[in-house]
Amino acid sequence: MKNISRRTAIKGVLAGGAAMAVSGLEAAIPGTNQSTKLALKGNIRHSVSKWCFGSYELDEFCKICKRIGIESVELLDPKDWPIVQKNGLTVAMAQGAGLGIDGGFADPSLHDELVASYEKVIPMVAEAGLTNLICFSGRRNGLTDLQGWENCEKGLKRITPIAEKHKVVLTMELLNSVGHKDYLCDHTIWGVELCRRVGSENFKLLYDIYHMQIMEGNIIDNIRKYHSFFSHIHTGGSPGRAEIDETQELYYPAIMKAIVETGYKGFVGQEFVPRQEDKIASLEKCIRICDV
Repeated sequence: MKNISRRTAIKGVLAGGAAMAVSGLEAAIPGTNQSTKLALKGNIRHSVSKWCFGSYELDEFCKICKRIGIESVELLDPKDWPIVQKNGLTVAMAQGAGLGIDGGFADPSLHDELVASYEKVIPMVAEAGLTNLICFSGRRNGLTDLQGWENCEKGLKRITPIAEKHKVVLTMELLNSVGHKDYLCDHTIWGVELCRRVGSENFKLLYDIYHMQIMEGNIIDNIRKYHSFFSHIHTGGSPGRAEIDETQELYYPAIMKAIVETGYKGFVGQEFVPRQEDKIASLEKCIRICDV
């Protein structure tokens, strides 16, 4: 396989997907009269973040996702969960509790308010038959790593018993602290150490490939080392959170193969911002890239 560039390799993946589409597999893609459907391999459980496709009504977007073969539409509040489930999909990462990205567990003055919010929403997640509920560290605000760990641990240990009771996984997102200025949980190893300190299978990490490429790189090696601490994974092109294709610096087929090889059983959520006019074509293309 001499002299084959990443660009050429990805084009081969896309060409293979296109060949399958024209070979007679069904389901209408909006804006066309063709009948196409991805024959997904089933090794990756596909999800997508709705906020990236805000121009679509949720019900319509769910129908599109189902036709493509996506199992989940995520990062939605409780009022939206029934719409997704009505369409035969799930919400792989729920939201609706907490104080947002900046107001997280690193700040002890927010713990009472955060605990009250999560105590309310955790049972709602369980009642809806969902599993993962997102949470955040918040800003560092001058804290050392040790102080950050200690503060987050104290707050999280107040709600992990409730999460355990309801079989809900509190999932802290790893974010870059460049775009999300001063965010504390911005390196994989920091998040992993927090998981060890909290010591519950009901507290894990959302490993965001886009964010971690900005902060540390070494994506495949960290997935292999720390996948057991991840309850969810996000994609995104770097730079710019664009489509995860040959325009970006990460080669997603290799990343997805590494994920499959670990035995990871959670979802992989597409969280890129479509650049082309046909946003659904962008989504379908990126699902094909990840369907290894």
